[in-house]
Amino acid sequence: MSIQIKTINGITQNTTKHLLLDAGAFFVGYNPATDTFESAKTAGKLLGATKGGGSFKAVPKFRTIDFDGVRGKIKGSEILESWDVSLTAKVIETTPITIKRALGIATLDSDSGVENYTKITGKQVLELTDYADNITWVGTLSGSEKPVIVQIFNALAQKGLELDMADKSEGIIQLDFKGYYAAEDLDTPPFTIYYPKLG
Repeated sequence: MSIQIKTINGITQNTTKHLLLDAGAFFVGYNPATDTFESAKTAGKLLGATKGGGSFKAVPKFRTIDFDGVRGKIKGSEILESWDVSLTAKVIETTPITIKRALGIATLDSDSGVENYTKITGKQVLELTDYADNITWVGTLSGSEKPVIVQIFNALAQKGLELDMADKSEGIIQLDFKGYYAAEDLDTPPFTIYYPKLG
């Protein structure tokens, strides 16, 4: 007796139109209403070339209300407390700006006292100007000429700078940005995803 095995999977005729392809690019201060990949690149908004891509996380944090006399969690008893939002880029292009961004709170001084060098120094005080208005990932969607755009707002890198150098290898700076709520708008989580409409 032969056994027939039916193939079961989640593929449809539209599956290949909904694939995120490749590493994309990361930008600082990208405006989806006016910027394109090309214009933002020309304007110097690129964070830098990457190796190993990056990642995005938006994780809601819930608090569960407990009741006496129930056997488990009750639907509707969860309260959203906050969103933990992050965007990570593994940047291979090392520039003074990249180093400053990784440090989170630092200054750049092109008049460093040492000819042909930029001086990067850590600071002791965090200022509002240390936050980037947004850090944005722009990536390719297989079924669209328009990209997927992921933004985190009021972004600040907090894990610092770690440089690993080795023979026959390139230094990678991992930039771990956290998104922060704006004080004037505490009801809006600090991220947005723009997904192109497919025809």
